[in-house]
Amino acid sequence: MTPEEIAKLPYRQNVGLMVLNEHGEVFVGQRRDNAVAAWQMPQGGIDKGEEAEAAALRELEEETGISPDLVDIIAVSAGWIPYDLPRELIMKLWKGRYRGQEQKWFLMRFKGSDADVNIQTEHPEFSEWRWLKSADLVDNIVPFKRDVYVSVVEEFKEYL
Repeated sequence: MTPEEIAKLPYRQNVGLMVLNEHGEVFVGQRRDNAVAAWQMPQGGIDKGEEAEAAALRELEEETGISPDLVDIIAVSAGWIPYDLPRELIMKLWKGRYRGQEQKWFLMRFKGSDADVNIQTEHPEFSEWRWLKSADLVDNIVPFKRDVYVSVVEEFKEYL
C-alpha cells in the first residue's frame, strides 16, 4: 500500500480509558500480542450504533474485569484524538480498511480494590497489569501511540 493510498483510508472510531486508582496512578496492561514490553491503557472499538460512553464501560469490563459500578467517569476528551498505525501494521489489523484510530478518551476514578481487577477475561488483551504514575506513562508506551498519550495527559492534567 502506498503512502497516498494509506492517507485516503479512514480512522476507526475507538475509546480509550485512563483509569486512576486512589493514589492517582494509571492502570496499564502489557499487551498479550506484543513481544516487546509495551504497556497501554485499555482501549477498544465502538460497535455499530453504540454510544462512546457505553463502549468505554463495556471495554473496561472486557479488558480489565472492572465492572462499571466500580468507576466514576470524571472527564471526557473534548474531541477525538487520532493516531496512525505504522505502515507494516495497516494490512495486519482490520484487513487494511483503516489507517489508524481516532479515540474519545474517558478519565475514570476506580473505586474498587486490586482484587476487583481480573485480566483473565473471556478474550484476554493483557498478560499482566500494574499501576503507573502518570509522569511515567508516555515513556512506557509503544512509540506510535506516544503523541496520543501526551495529548491525553495534557487534557486531563488538572485531575492527575
